[in-house]
Amino acid sequence: MKKIYSLLALFSLFILTSCSVYNFTGTGKIDAKTFQVNFFQNNAELIEPGIDRTFTLALQDLIQNQTNLNLVKNGGDLTYEGEIVDYRISPMTATADQQASQNRLKIRVNVRFTNRKKEVDNFEKTFEFFYDYPAAQQLSGSTLNSAIEVIYERITQDIFNESLAKW
Repeated sequence: MKKIYSLLALFSLFILTSCSVYNFTGTGKIDAKTFQVNFFQNNAELIEPGIDRTFTLALQDLIQNQTNLNLVKNGGDLTYEGEIVDYRISPMTATADQQASQNRLKIRVNVRFTNRKKEVDNFEKTFEFFYDYPAAQQLSGSTLNSAIEVIYERITQDIFNESLAKW
């Protein structure tokens, strides 16, 4: 009977200690307490007004929602900076009479991540994603908003995974 209680106690101890390192976002243990996201300038050849501010806010929101890090304006333990380097619209598929039936918006963002607590995690990397839409639609209004939302959701999650989740 003592063996059962000993095994049960050992198993309980193992479960409790292993849970303290993991959280539901997959970030594990983060030594940092603060982060900053510097403004991501739009340096693409084709300029769409406001996408730089939208991206910067999207990245800030994602990190705040998925971690307990505090957002600061400067001096953060973790720093995200970079620029939007490509905003491109291109035809994807054609009809029988050589007309585009579908277009693709692709956005590419260059990111420099700095971890002052663990410099081995620092990187500079490009992240990109796309959104396909019917060629008959103009890329404005709700179509543009949907495209930006889908693209930024994917890019910011990829940045998060690369910098904090290590997936």
